Amino acid sequence: MIIARIPRILSRAFRSLTWELPASGNQVYLTFDDGPTPEVTGWVLDLLSARGIKATFFCLGNNVEQHTEIFGRILEEGHAVGNHSYSHKKGFRCSVSGYVEDVERAAGLIDSKLFRPPYGRILPAQVRAIKKRFRIIMWTVLSVDYNASLPGEKVVKNVTANVRPGSIIVFHDSVKASKNLYYALPKVVDFLLENGYSPVAIPS
Repeated sequence: MIIARIPRILSRAFRSLTWELPASGNQVYLTFDDGPTPEVTGWVLDLLSARGIKATFFCLGNNVEQHTEIFGRILEEGHAVGNHSYSHKKGFRCSVSGYVEDVERAAGLIDSKLFRPPYGRILPAQVRAIKKRFRIIMWTVLSVDYNASLPGEKVVKNVTANVRPGSIIVFHDSVKASKNLYYALPKVVDFLLENGYSPVAIPS
């Protein structure tokens, strides 16, 4: 079972990871994983530009290599970026050295001190190694947009029912998530703005 909102007991048990951020007023933090993907990330950027808001893109090094123009556009439009590894390795199935090597490879392409582990799966020894260089950003609210079996309405509800000031919200700018993303993201952004939230990028 996938839980949209991270239980407090989990965030308290792993305090060295960042699960939410201080909110000045009603700030929330929209984040996007797994890009850049031209046909999807470009659409996200257009939407954010139209609404006048900034977000944080946790990018895969492999995708940055392939799609330098769209990665450049993310930066040019004033969004923050983070490292999401080079090849989306699962921490639970990878040695510490192999995991760190993959993250460092991405770091050669993505200039950021922010890191989000793929799948949210990272072992304590990997945390200790990664924290020497990066701030590990988890999330407060998971949209679960990547699950094609979920209706778009549920993806919207996953966010709107659980968001609060300081929440870190996860979407995915990937082809896999695109159907739910195209449906849910405009509705979520409109909900946030209509209810007095201020979506901003994570400070690097």
